[in-house]
Amino acid sequence: MRSIDLFAGLSVAGLMLPEAVAYAGIAGLPPQRAIFAGVAGCLCYALVGRSRFAIVAPTSSAAAILAATLAAMPGGVAEKAVYATILVGLTGLIFLLAAALRLGGLTGFISRPVLRGFAFGLAVTIVVRQLPTLVGAPVQAPDIFRLAAALLAALPRWNPASVAVGAVALASLLLIRRYRFIPGAFLVLAAGIAASAGLDLGTRGVALVGAIDFRLGWPELPAIGLADLSRLAQFALPLVLILFAESWGTIRALALRHGDSVDANRELAALGLANLAGFAVQGMPAGAGFSAGSASEAAGAASRFTAVVAALGVALLVAFGGAWIALLPEPVLAAVVIVALLHALDPKPLVRLWRLDRDQYVGLGAAAGVLALGVLNGMLLAIALSLAALIKRLAFPRVARLGRLGAGHVFVDLSRHADAVPPPGMIVWRPTEPLFFANAERVLGGIERESLADPQAKAVVISLEESVDLDSTAFEALVESDAALRAGGRRVAYARVHDRVRDLLAATPGGDLQRRSFYSVDDAVAAFLPAAEGEAGS
Repeated sequence: MRSIDLFAGLSVAGLMLPEAVAYAGIAGLPPQRAIFAGVAGCLCYALVGRSRFAIVAPTSSAAAILAATLAAMPGGVAEKAVYATILVGLTGLIFLLAAALRLGGLTGFISRPVLRGFAFGLAVTIVVRQLPTLVGAPVQAPDIFRLAAALLAALPRWNPASVAVGAVALASLLLIRRYRFIPGAFLVLAAGIAASAGLDLGTRGVALVGAIDFRLGWPELPAIGLADLSRLAQFALPLVLILFAESWGTIRALALRHGDSVDANRELAALGLANLAGFAVQGMPAGAGFSAGSASEAAGAASRFTAVVAALGVALLVAFGGAWIALLPEPVLAAVVIVALLHALDPKPLVRLWRLDRDQYVGLGAAAGVLALGVLNGMLLAIALSLAALIKRLAFPRVARLGRLGAGHVFVDLSRHADAVPPPGMIVWRPTEPLFFANAERVLGGIERESLADPQAKAVVISLEESVDLDSTAFEALVESDAALRAGGRRVAYARVHDRVRDLLAATPGGDLQRRSFYSVDDAVAAFLPAAEGEAGS
């Protein structure tokens, strides 16, 4: 273990504890459930997972879904605690099943602009939701826009002592973060406890964490009816989706930033084991939260030992410092979370998309979706935008007209290379996307119309280099277009024909299409060039 992992782990431990208290409060459960889940989750993930930054513990989004689930279930406090335990176990089992079925490949539909927009939107959401705690005005709202409005409306009710404590904590953290080897969060939490005890902040209206029962009971398998179990299972799937959306978004975004390698199926298995461990300690659903992962990155984590140190640090804190933890001011906890996310608010990754003029609306849509619709719906919206952009590009491809570059054998797009020359008496076309059922008739129909409208074009070459294979619709459209061009007096050849397409063309009567297929554009042009030149000159 490197020394940097020790310092990073202590810094993360200083964040995990306040987050656990906050997220347990969101779910309406005792704080120790979130703390135990964080310790168990980090240790299990360190054994199986691959991200050096991931900190697997309860997250705000999962806590919100858990709260909604428990609110929809019948019974009192004891029954809801049972439901929460079972839901954690179901979550772990679904993750393991998804890993066994190799469903991690579905993450390929989440593009990098989506991940960057997701990370930015999630950071803004978490920071804004910490502000009421920071200023001592416990307002609530279903989204951050109404939350911000309610917070401004509650300005007269802001607690001056809470604002002062939060501001000092923020300033201290910003100062200490310049020195990566110092566990800033840990030191600021300790200072917050000292200030709470010395200044009696609780009597000044500053919210404190309060006493926490850290006793760990033996795991029990709760007994509930089949109807309740079936109802819980219906809530487990969206919980898994939101946990994986947030976890994979965090893991992949941090991996991309540092050139690390991660595998989605392995991460599914790691999250499954972490949640089963959470079930064993009667914890809460756990995932790789963005704020804790960002804190780990900011602290310079070099390996997964950071998560181990963080888990052990939290365990030691709750084992020997329970009475002191009760004195923690909640504005200090909010300040720790906010500072951990400040670097994630950098808009440069999104601005870069605008400079490239590629996928900027997808990234912006992901960020806006998370802000307006929440984590899961925002991620689903962003994925839908990615797929819509892909479908649009595939369904409406550009068709380039090619010409020879110099005296060589290379053919390039005439619109981009002014020095390229089209072969005399011939048109060479190249669709820029694969031909398939959604675009084949449109693309080939356009080639057919343009070619027949040019009286000088006695021969037509169509490059199929983008089409590794053809579905039945594209194949039939190709055969029909070929017949129409030949009926119009044009010779037709196909270039850059892949073997799978060549095998398909051989299925035409007499194999005529296959005989007019070539491996290069130059070969196809050379086959028709003498005749085309003669007819063009006559």
